[in-house]
Amino acid sequence: MEWYIYLAWIAILIQILLAVLIARNFLYCFKGPRDSGYHYKPKVLLTIPCKGVDQNFQKNITSLILQDYDDFNIAFVVQSTDDPAYEKLLDIVDANKNNSKAKDIKILIAGKAESCSQKIHNLLHSYKNMPPDTEVLAFADSDAYVLNNWLNKLIRPLKKKGYGAASGYRIFVPKTRNLATLALSAMNAKVMQFLGSHNFNQAWGGAMAIKLETFKNIGLENLWPKTVSDDYALSYAVKKAHLKVVFVPDCLVATYEKTTWPKLFEFARRQLLITRVTSPGTWGFALISTIYSLLGLWAGLAIAIYANKNHLTNSTLFTAVPAIFFAGQIYRSILRQIIANRVLEKYSEPSNNSFIADVIGSLAWTWLFLICLVSSAIGRKITWRGITYELIAPTETVIIKNPEDQT
Repeated sequence: MEWYIYLAWIAILIQILLAVLIARNFLYCFKGPRDSGYHYKPKVLLTIPCKGVDQNFQKNITSLILQDYDDFNIAFVVQSTDDPAYEKLLDIVDANKNNSKAKDIKILIAGKAESCSQKIHNLLHSYKNMPPDTEVLAFADSDAYVLNNWLNKLIRPLKKKGYGAASGYRIFVPKTRNLATLALSAMNAKVMQFLGSHNFNQAWGGAMAIKLETFKNIGLENLWPKTVSDDYALSYAVKKAHLKVVFVPDCLVATYEKTTWPKLFEFARRQLLITRVTSPGTWGFALISTIYSLLGLWAGLAIAIYANKNHLTNSTLFTAVPAIFFAGQIYRSILRQIIANRVLEKYSEPSNNSFIADVIGSLAWTWLFLICLVSSAIGRKITWRGITYELIAPTETVIIKNPEDQT
């Protein structure tokens, strides 16, 4: 067992380094990015692609219309007037336009996508019809609820040289206490926890912004028409240009959700499959780190039991390995839930159910995440908002089936 002595020390060291990383990200979430952009007020086009009516649709859309920003335009984009979101948007805009600071609010009809996801097609349609004086492009999802200073916070870091894009992230707020919804919230928080003040951040399409000049310089208008993921493509292009995707903790947004096990697996597999095709390095890191976490705990536990049963010399060290892995998982789950609750307190809705479920179920969620990762390793087809795509390559997507084609 001498070989395991060295492996045990390496595993413990990695756990310590991981704990330091998570602690740094945790502290960053309370400080945010250091910037001097308090007086940075560029002309912004805020684009919200819509397909169908999400949960809390009216509340979410209203929060975007009522942003406290002095110089911005809003473009809601749907595929067609037959989309259920279209009539709903007309009503919401009409009810709130007089209270909005937006210079103009438009509802655009993009038509069907041909070579990219419908979402990207909608975003590009807004881009092609943007006001001529636009300086910054901002994007939001219709399933996210934001505070009235969200746009200010998102735009501010872009003043700093070297920041190519700014991004927030979502926190799933369970609308029900069923286990699938709690599992979704916990697994999403695991991803959020790795965002911080480093160069490995990925943008999230539900809350991201980029200067128009940067958008053009990195070639996104040519890259987007060939892919399925707006945020991964943007992150790839920004980093290729040696710029940084800055994570803005103040732009963490609430997404109110309830789900079932089939819907959870469909969502997780889709997101991870997109990651595998468009950012294989990120997917590979997730797979390796998840397997490492499980092996460190369960294989380490088995070896510790064997060592103690046979009174081996280094049984104390061997016992420390699974104990540290277990403590590490609990430690990470507590920190990420503190962050989540800090954000949700701003919405007056802290989620104690999520906190308890994440801490108690942290071991189970790691296994669940591995199952979803393994399932995403097979195939290249996904169904997203009713449309089936085949992901050929990071910059090549084929639409297999669109229900609109049958009407």
